[in-house]
Amino acid sequence: MNKKLGLTALGASLALTLSACGGEGAGSTNDTENAAPEDLTIGVSMPTETSERWIADGANVEDQLEGAGYQVELLYAGDDIPTQSQQIDQMIAQGVDALIVAAIDGTALSAQLQNAADQDIPVISYDRLIRETENVDFYVSFDNFKVGVAQGTALLTGLGITDEEGNPTGATGPFNVELFAGSLDDNNAGFFFDGAMSVLQPYIDNGTLVVKSGQTSIEQAATLRWSQETAQRRMEDLLTSSYNDGSVVNGVLSPYDGISRGIITALQNAGYGPTQDAQPKPMPVITGQDAEIASVKLIADNVQDSTVFKDTRLLAEQAVAAATAYLEGEEPEANDTETYDNGVKVVPSYLLPIETVYQDDIQSVLIDSGYYTAEEVAAGQTD
Repeated sequence: MNKKLGLTALGASLALTLSACGGEGAGSTNDTENAAPEDLTIGVSMPTETSERWIADGANVEDQLEGAGYQVELLYAGDDIPTQSQQIDQMIAQGVDALIVAAIDGTALSAQLQNAADQDIPVISYDRLIRETENVDFYVSFDNFKVGVAQGTALLTGLGITDEEGNPTGATGPFNVELFAGSLDDNNAGFFFDGAMSVLQPYIDNGTLVVKSGQTSIEQAATLRWSQETAQRRMEDLLTSSYNDGSVVNGVLSPYDGISRGIITALQNAGYGPTQDAQPKPMPVITGQDAEIASVKLIADNVQDSTVFKDTRLLAEQAVAAATAYLEGEEPEANDTETYDNGVKVVPSYLLPIETVYQDDIQSVLIDSGYYTAEEVAAGQTD
């Protein structure tokens, strides 16, 4: 996917740029309400290009902003917090008129956002809530607690404890499960885990689900930077420490497809699978999120059980709508003004719906909507 990286070459001269241009951002000098879109620039800061999901997000935001006539500066930070901070400083120094930021660490950008506020540059927090600052104007995301509920429900459904509507089937297990969470510096990780546990905890309490490792807190289950490799190592450690008595894992709560793939690799190396139907050690029921193409193929091949689809095209659309509203001197539409407290204020938000995708849903949800082609699903990679 094409991405503008026009500011990258300026990194070496960042200090000179900041000293020469500090205080000259467009927000402090330009009347954006009366400017044509082609005369305005929107800075877009994305966390990493190592995740297929964030590549798609960046491309979708860029395409839709350019379609609306704006100039765009899109930068990826390589999952490095100082790099993202410097890139945002660059954008402000060069006079962007608005910022769309998907933060690596939601607490690490206070100085940059104070600078943006001083120059009247609106800041839209993209999918990951920016915390501990009053200088975030709007938040666009999905209903992240419901994402966790959907993942917990999918795990129960895959194990046969409930049907897809969440109704108990009478199965009592016990089923051995392990829990994975996202990165603790991402505000969404807590919503995902809490949502999932709201569904799973009653079954843990009554013994239907057994977490053999005993690792049931988010701190124990967390996966720094959502890393596939970190998840694989933790799953390997869990298998060694808790399943060396001949018992097997029946299910794994995973909050993200990359983490799921790490879990799957560890399980395959330990003799599970290759599919959920394989004997004598079938692949456990494994959840996911983001409908990454490699994991969609795994679902099609009956390896991974499910994923939660969040349509990044719609998320980009809301980010563009919010930026446009601010640049036109208006307030963007919010559909949640209560949930997302960033530690300093409740940030007005627009939350989008999510869909759980099982094997039978790939065609109707992902292919028929044009998100992927059948050929991409079959190959496990996008063109």
